[in-house]
Amino acid sequence: MTLAKDIPVTLAVIGCGQRGNAYSAYAFASPGRAKVVACAEPRPKTRAEFSARHAIDATLVFDSWQALRRASEETLRTVGKRLADAVLVTVQDHMHEKVVRAFAALGYNILCEKPMATTVGDCLRMEDAVARQNIIFGMGHVMRYSPYSQEITKIVRSGELGRLVNIVQVEPVGYFHFAHSYVRGNWGREAECAFALLTKCCHDIDILCHWMAPAKPVRVSSFGSLYHFRREQKPPAAGDATKCLSCPAEKDCAYSAKKIYYDAIKRGHTAWPVEVLTDGTPTVEGVKETLDNTSYGSCVYELPNDVCDNQVVNIMFDNDTTVSFTMVAFTEAICDRQLRMHFTHGEIIGDMTKFTVTDFRKTEKRTRSVHPKSEGGGHGGGDTGLARTFVEAVRTGDQRVLGTDIKEVTKSHVTVFAAEQSRLMGGQVVLVEEFEKKARKEALKSGKIEDVFSTEGKEEGIPKHGTAKVHVEVTV
Repeated sequence: MTLAKDIPVTLAVIGCGQRGNAYSAYAFASPGRAKVVACAEPRPKTRAEFSARHAIDATLVFDSWQALRRASEETLRTVGKRLADAVLVTVQDHMHEKVVRAFAALGYNILCEKPMATTVGDCLRMEDAVARQNIIFGMGHVMRYSPYSQEITKIVRSGELGRLVNIVQVEPVGYFHFAHSYVRGNWGREAECAFALLTKCCHDIDILCHWMAPAKPVRVSSFGSLYHFRREQKPPAAGDATKCLSCPAEKDCAYSAKKIYYDAIKRGHTAWPVEVLTDGTPTVEGVKETLDNTSYGSCVYELPNDVCDNQVVNIMFDNDTTVSFTMVAFTEAICDRQLRMHFTHGEIIGDMTKFTVTDFRKTEKRTRSVHPKSEGGGHGGGDTGLARTFVEAVRTGDQRVLGTDIKEVTKSHVTVFAAEQSRLMGGQVVLVEEFEKKARKEALKSGKIEDVFSTEGKEEGIPKHGTAKVHVEVTV
């Protein structure tokens, strides 16, 4: 359905944390194009601040996604319309599949934060639910939508440098970013979230596959480990200390929670990463309480984190082109990807903000520098670019505006899962197509076509809607 140009696309935000705010900021920048009209968030202060910022009517502010879904189902039944044109799903990773399926069943257009889901089975289940509803679906692969990446994409697609033969990309996570998110934070333990290549780097694999398209990944191998953030690496001077605020070695520790959070809030810094430590706007007292009572104040060498702090991935495509990708925690740069693209007649070298283009065939002015102008927002403008593009896709009712679809999103995630399978097998080469076939076969091995919502979902009040092609989960 196409919406009128003079009426903003209405959005319901499920999860009002850092990513929910990042995408919904587009409504402030372009109020004539998008408007947040509903939200769901369990934390009371965060919920109150978010709803106040967007002037959301109190009747459309909910403390859970289930409550928002029930209200929307009731509105559909009594009034014949949804509460919004689209939902932004920015909850914790393991919740994506359930929330997406619930709102897809009601016909909502959906923008889902990456990763798609935390198991192969959940990815396939989401693919099925979205495909059957014929809704607009956007994935939080923000790197595709930054001006930097889109300018590179134009050059790749133009063929001006010849055939793209190889890409090398490095994701420098950042030493304290990794400690914050992947040691102390929500993504530190695979059993509670997923492996780091998925939670941190699925959009790297996505854009690398996007640039190589229409070639498809056929073989993948990977090596990696949790090298540093382990008890045996703890500085001897730290002794038995388990909390940074009372550690004798804190001043000399690069990963000191006091430096990263407490000293920052005392200087008046309330943005990331401090902002995620408390419900509502952070205060000195609130951050101190969090450090005293949660893992954010704990020694990085004493926590039960188990995800890789370094990993390499190699991919061969069906046209014999190759990709090499590295994720590493130990960098000063934070997520400023280092890129080298090798063509038959030239190369591109970039750093997420600017890039140089060299044409080997020219004798003069062989190299030119390109400085794409960001439109604001995180990830070099990718956050804003994705939000803007998604809103336009919803307004026009055209999935093609996003430049991808649910099947392509699933394919890139399958490649990530295949890479992790290789790492777990000691670096053995995994055939991507066979891996996917096996995953789909496992998901259907019961031979039954069952309702897309499980018994657990029905107990939560999720409405029954159609049948599913995928029921059994597959994990790697």
